[in-house]
Amino acid sequence: MEINSASFVVSNISVENCPKTSLPEFAFIGRSNVGKSSLINMLLNQKNLAKTSSTPGKTLLINHFLVNEAWYLVDLPGYGYARVSLKQREQLHRMISDYMLKRPNLLCVFVLLDSRHRPQEIDLDFLEFLGENQVPFALVFTKIDKCKKSELNLNIENYRNRLLESWESLPPLFLSSSEKKQGRTALLTYLTQILKDLSSQPLE
Repeated sequence: MEINSASFVVSNISVENCPKTSLPEFAFIGRSNVGKSSLINMLLNQKNLAKTSSTPGKTLLINHFLVNEAWYLVDLPGYGYARVSLKQREQLHRMISDYMLKRPNLLCVFVLLDSRHRPQEIDLDFLEFLGENQVPFALVFTKIDKCKKSELNLNIENYRNRLLESWESLPPLFLSSSEKKQGRTALLTYLTQILKDLSSQPLE
């Protein structure tokens, strides 16, 4: 897939205010400081489309970006460790849950995981939520250039083993580095395949 255009459309605090559209959406989410904004900019071949910050947890809204005039990339708030109040954390949790469960044109959620760390309970709990609610998702391990290959393989294997404790099969898995532009082709190819599968489905 070639990215010919990508533009910011709107930010919202609730799913009810998101664009009224039938265009397909792909959401990106992860723990605070996982490198989400950098990955989105790398994926869309833009420098500062998604705002990056040295302060974890700065994305506190549902951000829609229109790509190729054909689909939306949705940048969701990070979860965990953000410097917000308990009340605001609860509001963010509700915002994310509502979006996942009430957005009919959501085709896939890309859950970003820091490849430098072993499985974190907060990530596993979120994956469990997606699985229980039958929300399609894929895993994206970020910052693979920041750790040794042996450490990377061990952490990924630990995730596989933890997930297989509950599930019969594993979701698609991608490796990425925003700095090295690794993983971009694989992710865009996967997005293309999902869109192709959607277009080939018979109309109801």
